[in-house]
Amino acid sequence: MNTGKESAMTSAVNAADLAPRTYAWEIRASGLKVRVGRKRMAVDGLDLSLGTGVHGLLGPNGAGKTTLIRTLATVLRPTEGSLELFGEPVRGSGELRALRRRIGYLPQEFGYYKRFTVREFVEYMAWLKEVPKADVPAAVQRAVERVGLADRADERMKALSGGMVRRVGIAQAIVNDPSVLLLDEPTVGLDPAQRLRFRELLQDVGQDTCVVVSTHLVEDVAAACTDVVLVTEGRLVFQGTPDDLAAAGGPEHVGDSPLERGYSALLQGTGQGKGSW
Repeated sequence: MNTGKESAMTSAVNAADLAPRTYAWEIRASGLKVRVGRKRMAVDGLDLSLGTGVHGLLGPNGAGKTTLIRTLATVLRPTEGSLELFGEPVRGSGELRALRRRIGYLPQEFGYYKRFTVREFVEYMAWLKEVPKADVPAAVQRAVERVGLADRADERMKALSGGMVRRVGIAQAIVNDPSVLLLDEPTVGLDPAQRLRFRELLQDVGQDTCVVVSTHLVEDVAAACTDVVLVTEGRLVFQGTPDDLAAAGGPEHVGDSPLERGYSALLQGTGQGKGSW
């Protein structure tokens, strides 16, 4: 005989949870172009396939990294080419709602309500992402604990340091246990110890999630990423492991580490490696 508890547990599992995975890549772009403003094509003919793991997105300022992240987050629409998330083409607004439930996104600068407590803000974001109401308290607690803010969960956002606010941003990005997690410069404002804990979190999340991390810090890529994607002028220059990136450079290239020298060598090949800050 089934108890009420057993019935409730059964009803909590929906068909989408049980459906087999039928797509090869969480993210797949072909000939992707995204225009910013009237003329500039910030992403210009990009071909990219990304699956489970932690992918470091590198490139100089103006390379199109933020535009690409915003497009993957469905904030921007492709101008030309195709973009698929979870095997589904990104098209009209009616289809975006279902895709967004499966995406976690932290922009470079995110807005928040200063009078909200940490818990209230992450709860609000869970509600926006349509996390089932019964699951919200546990999901919020878990997200806050994973970023090391359980002891500050009931403090108001306005009382937090910049680094703590950034960690709340990471918490709201993971509260819905996303299948794709998009982080744009997530370590800005974090101190060295916090960055180490963040790398550990990336490695944990990346075991069953497609994580894309845009960063200028090559050491973060070396420590946490399984894959490196290098873009410049909106085009893909390189995709491979951190070891592959390190092997691309030599002692004649600029950099304090093999990864930085590999990065410099690849940019030099595109004409972007010299004469700029």
